[in-house]
Amino acid sequence: MLCKKISLKDFRNIESAEISFSDGVNVLLGNNAQGKTNLLEAIYFFALGKSFRGAKDAEMIRFGCERAEISMDFTEEGRTGLQNFEVRIEKNRRRQTEINHVRAERRSDMIGKFRAVLFCPEHLSLIKDGPSLRRNYLDIAISMFRPVYLKSLQRYYAVLDQRNRLIKEAKENRNLLDDTIDIWNEQLAEEAAFISDFREKYVKTVGESVSECFSDMTGEKEKTEMIYLGSSKQENYSDRDETKKKYKELLSSSLEREIYAGTTLYGIHKDDIDIKINEKSARLFGSQGQQRSLALAMKLAEGEICLKETGDRPVLLLDDVLSELDKKRREYLLGSIKERQVIITTCEDADFGNSKKISVDGGRYEEI
Repeated sequence: MLCKKISLKDFRNIESAEISFSDGVNVLLGNNAQGKTNLLEAIYFFALGKSFRGAKDAEMIRFGCERAEISMDFTEEGRTGLQNFEVRIEKNRRRQTEINHVRAERRSDMIGKFRAVLFCPEHLSLIKDGPSLRRNYLDIAISMFRPVYLKSLQRYYAVLDQRNRLIKEAKENRNLLDDTIDIWNEQLAEEAAFISDFREKYVKTVGESVSECFSDMTGEKEKTEMIYLGSSKQENYSDRDETKKKYKELLSSSLEREIYAGTTLYGIHKDDIDIKINEKSARLFGSQGQQRSLALAMKLAEGEICLKETGDRPVLLLDDVLSELDKKRREYLLGSIKERQVIITTCEDADFGNSKKISVDGGRYEEI
Protein backbone atom coordinates (compact mmCIF):
# COMPACT_ATOMS: atom_id res chain seq x y z
CA MET A 1 0.00 0.00 0.00
CA LEU A 2 1.45 3.36 -1.05
CA CYS A 3 0.05 6.86 -0.69
CA LYS A 4 1.29 8.53 -3.87
CA LYS A 5 -0.33 11.97 -3.68
CA ILE A 6 -2.85 13.89 -1.61
CA SER A 7 -4.65 17.11 -2.51
CA LEU A 8 -6.38 19.32 0.05
CA LYS A 9 -8.56 22.40 -0.19
CA ASP A 10 -9.81 24.36 2.84
CA PHE A 11 -9.02 21.48 5.20
CA ARG A 12 -8.05 22.58 8.73
CA ASN A 13 -5.45 25.36 8.26
CA ILE A 14 -4.66 24.30 4.69
CA GLU A 15 -6.05 26.64 2.02
CA SER A 16 -4.76 24.58 -0.90
CA ALA A 17 -2.01 21.99 -1.19
CA GLU A 18 -0.88 19.04 -3.27
CA ILE A 19 1.79 16.78 -1.77
CA SER A 20 3.50 13.81 -3.40
CA PHE A 21 5.25 11.15 -1.33
CA SER A 22 8.17 8.81 -1.95
CA ASP A 23 7.73 5.06 -1.54
CA GLY A 24 10.08 5.07 1.46
CA VAL A 25 10.47 7.47 4.39
CA ASN A 26 8.80 10.89 4.19
CA VAL A 27 9.53 13.49 6.87
CA LEU A 28 7.15 16.39 7.56
CA LEU A 29 9.38 18.97 9.25
CA GLY A 30 8.14 22.11 10.99
CA ASN A 31 7.24 23.83 14.23
CA ASN A 32 4.13 22.97 16.21
CA ALA A 33 0.70 24.09 14.95
CA GLN A 34 1.84 24.50 11.33
CA GLY A 35 -0.15 21.65 9.73
CA LYS A 36 1.91 18.49 10.12
CA THR A 37 -0.69 16.53 12.08
CA ASN A 38 -3.47 18.00 9.92
CA LEU A 39 -1.92 16.29 6.91
CA LEU A 40 -1.69 12.95 8.72
CA GLU A 41 -5.30 13.39 9.83
CA ALA A 42 -6.32 13.77 6.18
CA ILE A 43 -4.38 10.68 5.10
CA TYR A 44 -5.67 8.53 7.95
CA PHE A 45 -9.20 9.76 7.29
CA PHE A 46 -9.22 7.56 4.19
CA ALA A 47 -8.26 4.51 6.27
CA LEU A 48 -10.46 5.15 9.31
CA GLY A 49 -13.39 6.89 7.66
CA LYS A 50 -13.30 9.65 10.27
CA SER A 51 -10.89 11.92 12.15
CA PHE A 52 -8.55 10.11 14.53
CA ARG A 53 -8.72 13.22 16.73
CA GLY A 54 -12.43 12.71 17.31
CA ALA A 55 -13.40 15.83 15.32
CA LYS A 56 -16.75 16.13 13.61
CA ASP A 57 -16.67 16.60 9.84
CA ALA A 58 -17.61 20.29 10.02
CA GLU A 59 -14.77 20.97 12.47
CA MET A 60 -12.24 20.01 9.78
CA ILE A 61 -13.39 22.76 7.40
CA ARG A 62 -11.03 25.74 7.35
CA PHE A 63 -12.24 28.67 9.43
CA GLY A 64 -14.48 30.98 7.42
CA CYS A 65 -15.13 28.41 4.67
CA GLU A 66 -18.21 26.38 3.86
CA ARG A 67 -16.60 23.33 2.32
CA ALA A 68 -13.44 21.19 2.44
CA GLU A 69 -12.13 18.72 -0.12
CA ILE A 70 -9.48 16.01 0.17
CA SER A 71 -8.39 13.62 -2.54
CA MET A 72 -5.77 10.87 -2.50
CA ASP A 73 -4.14 8.67 -5.14
CA PHE A 74 -2.78 5.37 -3.84
CA THR A 75 -1.65 1.97 -5.02
CA GLU A 76 -2.24 -1.49 -3.58
CA GLU A 77 -0.12 -4.62 -3.86
CA GLY A 78 -1.54 -6.96 -6.49
CA ARG A 79 -3.58 -4.28 -8.26
CA THR A 80 -2.38 -2.32 -11.26
CA GLY A 81 -2.81 1.41 -11.69
CA LEU A 82 -3.68 4.21 -9.31
CA GLN A 83 -6.74 4.14 -7.12
CA ASN A 84 -8.47 7.28 -5.97
CA PHE A 85 -10.37 8.47 -2.90
CA GLU A 86 -12.28 11.75 -2.79
CA VAL A 87 -14.16 13.28 0.13
CA ARG A 88 -16.13 16.53 0.12
CA ILE A 89 -17.30 17.95 3.42
CA GLU A 90 -19.86 20.74 3.67
CA LYS A 91 -21.37 22.41 6.71
CA ASN A 92 -24.81 21.09 7.65
CA ARG A 93 -24.68 18.46 4.91
CA ARG A 94 -23.73 14.81 4.75
CA ARG A 95 -20.24 14.21 3.40
CA GLN A 96 -19.81 12.95 -0.15
CA THR A 97 -17.31 10.14 -0.72
CA GLU A 98 -16.16 8.58 -3.97
CA ILE A 99 -13.92 5.54 -4.35
CA ASN A 100 -12.50 5.28 -7.86
CA HIS A 101 -15.21 7.77 -8.89
CA VAL A 102 -18.03 5.57 -7.53
CA ARG A 103 -20.19 7.01 -4.76
CA ALA A 104 -19.75 5.40 -1.33
CA GLU A 105 -22.78 5.79 0.92
CA ARG A 106 -21.47 4.56 4.26
CA ARG A 107 -18.31 4.87 6.31
CA SER A 108 -17.99 1.07 6.28
CA ASP A 109 -17.63 1.25 2.47
CA MET A 110 -14.32 3.07 2.98
CA ILE A 111 -12.76 0.70 5.49
CA GLY A 112 -10.23 -1.74 4.06
CA LYS A 113 -9.73 0.07 0.77
CA PHE A 114 -6.72 2.09 1.97
CA ARG A 115 -4.87 0.65 4.97
CA ALA A 116 -2.62 2.57 7.34
CA VAL A 117 -1.29 2.25 10.88
CA LEU A 118 -1.11 5.40 13.00
CA PHE A 119 1.19 5.80 15.99
CA CYS A 120 0.72 9.04 17.94
CA PRO A 121 1.62 10.21 21.48
CA GLU A 122 -1.80 9.14 22.82
CA HIS A 123 -0.98 5.52 21.93
CA LEU A 124 1.89 5.55 24.40
CA SER A 125 -0.85 5.28 27.04
CA LEU A 126 -2.26 2.06 25.55
CA ILE A 127 -1.06 0.06 28.53
CA LYS A 128 -1.57 2.36 31.51
CA ASP A 129 -4.89 3.99 30.57
CA GLY A 130 -8.38 2.50 30.76
CA PRO A 131 -9.90 -0.36 28.73
CA SER A 132 -11.59 1.90 26.15
CA LEU A 133 -8.24 2.74 24.53
CA ARG A 134 -7.38 -0.96 24.17
CA ARG A 135 -10.83 -1.76 22.77
CA ASN A 136 -10.40 1.03 20.25
CA TYR A 137 -7.00 -0.41 19.30
CA LEU A 138 -8.62 -3.79 18.63
CA ASP A 139 -11.53 -2.35 16.67
CA ILE A 140 -9.39 -0.25 14.34
CA ALA A 141 -6.79 -2.98 13.77
CA ILE A 142 -9.33 -5.71 12.95
CA SER A 143 -11.53 -3.45 10.81
CA MET A 144 -8.60 -2.64 8.53
CA PHE A 145 -8.57 -6.15 7.08
CA ARG A 146 -12.05 -7.41 8.09
CA PRO A 147 -14.67 -4.79 7.11
CA VAL A 148 -17.39 -7.29 8.13
CA TYR A 149 -16.17 -6.81 11.71
CA LEU A 150 -16.84 -3.08 11.55
CA LYS A 151 -20.38 -3.66 10.28
CA SER A 152 -21.06 -6.02 13.18
CA LEU A 153 -19.60 -3.46 15.58
CA GLN A 154 -21.87 -0.74 14.20
CA ARG A 155 -24.92 -2.99 14.58
CA TYR A 156 -23.89 -3.87 18.12
CA TYR A 157 -23.64 -0.25 19.26
CA ALA A 158 -26.91 0.68 17.55
CA VAL A 159 -28.67 -2.11 19.48
CA LEU A 160 -26.83 -1.20 22.68
CA ASP A 161 -28.01 2.40 22.36
CA GLN A 162 -31.63 1.26 21.94
CA ARG A 163 -31.37 -1.16 24.86
CA ASN A 164 -29.85 1.47 27.15
CA ARG A 165 -32.63 3.91 26.31
CA LEU A 166 -35.18 1.25 27.13
CA ILE A 167 -33.52 0.48 30.46
CA LYS A 168 -33.59 4.15 31.44
CA GLU A 169 -37.26 4.44 30.47
CA ALA A 170 -38.06 1.29 32.48
CA LYS A 171 -37.66 3.25 35.71
CA GLU A 172 -40.86 5.08 34.77
CA ASN A 173 -42.67 2.41 32.75
CA ARG A 174 -41.61 -1.20 33.34
CA ASN A 175 -44.09 -2.53 30.74
CA LEU A 176 -42.01 -1.06 27.92
CA LEU A 177 -39.10 -3.22 28.97
CA ASP A 178 -41.02 -6.44 29.47
CA ASP A 179 -42.53 -6.26 25.99
CA THR A 180 -39.29 -5.89 23.99
CA ILE A 181 -36.25 -6.73 26.12
CA ASP A 182 -35.90 -10.29 24.79
CA ILE A 183 -35.62 -8.99 21.23
CA TRP A 184 -32.80 -6.60 22.15
CA ASN A 185 -31.02 -9.28 24.20
CA GLU A 186 -31.11 -11.66 21.24
CA GLN A 187 -29.65 -9.09 18.84
CA LEU A 188 -27.02 -7.85 21.26
CA ALA A 189 -25.85 -11.38 22.13
CA GLU A 190 -25.68 -12.31 18.44
CA GLU A 191 -23.31 -9.46 17.59
CA ALA A 192 -21.33 -9.87 20.83
CA ALA A 193 -20.59 -13.50 19.99
CA PHE A 194 -19.35 -12.56 16.52
CA ILE A 195 -17.15 -9.70 17.77
CA SER A 196 -15.75 -11.66 20.74
CA ASP A 197 -14.56 -14.44 18.45
CA PHE A 198 -12.67 -11.98 16.24
CA ARG A 199 -11.19 -10.12 19.21
CA GLU A 200 -9.95 -13.23 20.97
CA LYS A 201 -8.26 -14.55 17.80
CA TYR A 202 -6.64 -11.17 17.11
CA VAL A 203 -5.32 -10.80 20.67
CA LYS A 204 -3.73 -14.24 20.45
CA THR A 205 -2.08 -13.41 17.12
CA VAL A 206 -0.94 -9.92 18.07
CA GLY A 207 0.31 -11.21 21.42
CA GLU A 208 2.77 -13.50 19.65
CA SER A 209 4.10 -10.63 17.51
CA VAL A 210 4.32 -8.29 20.50
CA SER A 211 6.23 -10.91 22.47
CA GLU A 212 8.82 -11.23 19.69
CA CYS A 213 9.14 -7.48 19.27
CA PHE A 214 9.41 -6.80 23.01
CA SER A 215 11.98 -9.57 23.37
CA ASP A 216 14.11 -7.92 20.67
CA MET A 217 13.89 -4.55 22.42
CA THR A 218 14.91 -5.95 25.80
CA GLY A 219 17.58 -8.37 24.64
CA GLU A 220 15.35 -11.37 25.42
CA LYS A 221 15.36 -10.50 29.12
CA GLU A 222 11.59 -10.17 29.57
CA LYS A 223 8.52 -12.16 28.50
CA THR A 224 5.13 -10.73 27.67
CA GLU A 225 1.66 -12.18 27.38
CA MET A 226 -1.64 -10.79 26.10
CA ILE A 227 -4.98 -12.28 27.14
CA TYR A 228 -8.40 -11.29 25.83
CA LEU A 229 -10.80 -10.45 28.67
CA GLY A 230 -14.35 -10.78 27.41
CA SER A 231 -16.98 -9.50 29.80
CA SER A 232 -18.74 -12.90 29.87
CA LYS A 233 -15.53 -14.36 31.37
CA GLN A 234 -15.43 -17.50 29.21
CA GLU A 235 -12.33 -19.62 28.70
CA ASN A 236 -12.63 -19.22 24.93
CA TYR A 237 -14.96 -17.56 22.43
CA SER A 238 -14.54 -19.70 19.33
CA ASP A 239 -17.95 -21.36 19.82
CA ARG A 240 -20.20 -18.47 18.84
CA ASP A 241 -23.42 -20.31 19.71
CA GLU A 242 -22.15 -20.94 23.23
CA THR A 243 -21.02 -17.32 23.59
CA LYS A 244 -24.38 -16.05 22.40
CA LYS A 245 -26.15 -18.30 24.93
CA LYS A 246 -23.88 -17.07 27.73
CA TYR A 247 -24.51 -13.41 26.93
CA LYS A 248 -28.28 -13.93 26.73
CA GLU A 249 -28.21 -15.51 30.18
CA LEU A 250 -26.15 -12.66 31.62
CA LEU A 251 -28.34 -9.98 30.08
CA SER A 252 -31.52 -11.62 31.38
CA SER A 253 -30.24 -12.29 34.88
CA SER A 254 -28.77 -8.82 35.42
CA LEU A 255 -31.84 -6.84 34.34
CA GLU A 256 -32.80 -5.53 37.79
CA ARG A 257 -29.27 -4.33 38.46
CA GLU A 258 -29.16 -2.73 35.01
CA ILE A 259 -32.36 -0.80 35.68
CA TYR A 260 -30.82 0.47 38.90
CA ALA A 261 -27.54 1.36 37.12
CA GLY A 262 -29.34 2.76 34.07
CA THR A 263 -27.10 0.95 31.60
CA THR A 264 -26.19 -2.45 30.08
CA LEU A 265 -23.67 -4.19 32.32
CA TYR A 266 -22.47 -7.00 30.03
CA GLY A 267 -21.23 -6.99 26.46
CA ILE A 268 -18.21 -6.33 24.28
CA HIS A 269 -18.31 -2.65 25.34
CA LYS A 270 -16.86 -3.89 28.66
CA ASP A 271 -13.99 -5.96 27.18
CA ASP A 272 -10.31 -5.46 27.93
CA ILE A 273 -6.88 -6.97 27.26
CA ASP A 274 -4.74 -8.26 30.13
CA ILE A 275 -1.11 -7.49 29.25
CA LYS A 276 1.59 -9.06 31.38
CA ILE A 277 5.35 -8.72 31.72
CA ASN A 278 7.00 -11.69 33.40
CA GLU A 279 3.55 -12.85 34.57
CA LYS A 280 2.72 -9.52 36.27
CA SER A 281 0.25 -6.87 35.13
CA ALA A 282 2.03 -4.40 32.86
CA ARG A 283 -0.54 -1.73 33.74
CA LEU A 284 -0.05 -2.07 37.50
CA PHE A 285 3.60 -3.05 37.78
CA GLY A 286 5.30 -2.08 34.52
CA SER A 287 7.67 0.88 34.47
CA GLN A 288 6.97 3.77 32.13
CA GLY A 289 9.72 2.51 29.84
CA GLN A 290 8.24 -0.99 29.75
CA GLN A 291 4.75 0.36 29.07
CA ARG A 292 6.01 2.52 26.21
CA SER A 293 7.95 -0.39 24.75
CA LEU A 294 4.79 -2.51 24.81
CA ALA A 295 2.74 0.25 23.16
CA LEU A 296 5.37 0.55 20.43
CA ALA A 297 5.40 -3.23 19.97
CA MET A 298 1.58 -3.31 19.70
CA LYS A 299 1.53 -0.69 16.92
CA LEU A 300 4.35 -2.37 14.97
CA ALA A 301 2.59 -5.73 15.36
CA GLU A 302 -0.62 -4.16 14.03
CA GLY A 303 1.15 -3.48 10.74
CA GLU A 304 2.68 -6.95 10.56
CA ILE A 305 -0.66 -8.70 11.08
CA CYS A 306 -2.27 -6.51 8.41
CA LEU A 307 0.51 -7.60 6.05
CA LYS A 308 -0.08 -11.29 6.84
CA GLU A 309 -3.84 -10.98 6.40
CA THR A 310 -3.85 -8.92 3.19
CA GLY A 311 -0.45 -9.52 1.59
CA ASP A 312 0.14 -5.77 1.57
CA ARG A 313 2.01 -3.53 4.00
CA PRO A 314 -0.07 -0.66 5.39
CA VAL A 315 1.32 2.87 5.29
CA LEU A 316 2.90 3.75 8.66
CA LEU A 317 2.04 7.20 10.03
CA LEU A 318 4.18 8.43 12.94
CA ASP A 319 2.81 11.61 14.49
CA ASP A 320 5.44 13.27 16.68
CA VAL A 321 6.25 10.09 18.61
CA LEU A 322 10.02 10.19 18.15
CA SER A 323 10.35 13.07 20.61
CA GLU A 324 8.38 11.02 23.15
CA LEU A 325 10.66 7.97 22.93
CA ASP A 326 14.12 7.58 24.47
CA LYS A 327 17.15 6.97 22.25
CA LYS A 328 16.97 3.16 22.47
CA ARG A 329 13.28 2.92 21.51
CA ARG A 330 13.67 5.60 18.82
CA GLU A 331 16.50 3.65 17.21
CA TYR A 332 14.47 0.45 17.39
CA LEU A 333 11.49 2.10 15.73
CA LEU A 334 13.57 3.64 12.95
CA GLY A 335 15.25 0.28 12.38
CA SER A 336 11.84 -1.38 11.99
CA ILE A 337 10.45 0.82 9.23
CA LYS A 338 12.47 -0.50 6.33
CA GLU A 339 10.73 -1.79 3.19
CA ARG A 340 7.56 0.17 3.84
CA GLN A 341 6.19 3.64 3.24
CA VAL A 342 6.44 5.84 6.32
CA ILE A 343 5.24 9.41 6.88
CA ILE A 344 6.76 11.03 9.97
CA THR A 345 5.99 14.38 11.59
CA THR A 346 8.74 16.00 13.64
CA CYS A 347 10.02 19.32 14.87
CA GLU A 348 13.63 18.12 14.82
CA ASP A 349 15.72 18.07 11.64
CA ALA A 350 17.33 14.71 12.48
CA ASP A 351 19.05 12.19 10.23
CA PHE A 352 16.43 9.85 8.80
CA GLY A 353 18.74 8.34 6.21
CA ASN A 354 17.53 8.27 2.63
CA SER A 355 14.27 10.16 3.08
CA LYS A 356 12.13 12.79 1.41
CA LYS A 357 11.84 15.92 3.56
CA ILE A 358 8.92 18.31 3.34
CA SER A 359 8.91 21.66 5.12
CA VAL A 360 5.59 22.56 6.76
CA ASP A 361 4.81 26.21 7.55
CA GLY A 362 1.34 27.66 8.08
CA GLY A 363 -0.45 25.01 6.04
CA ARG A 364 2.05 25.22 3.17
CA TYR A 365 4.21 22.26 2.12
CA GLU A 366 7.49 22.49 0.25
CA GLU A 367 10.02 19.76 -0.52
CA ILE A 368 13.43 20.53 0.94
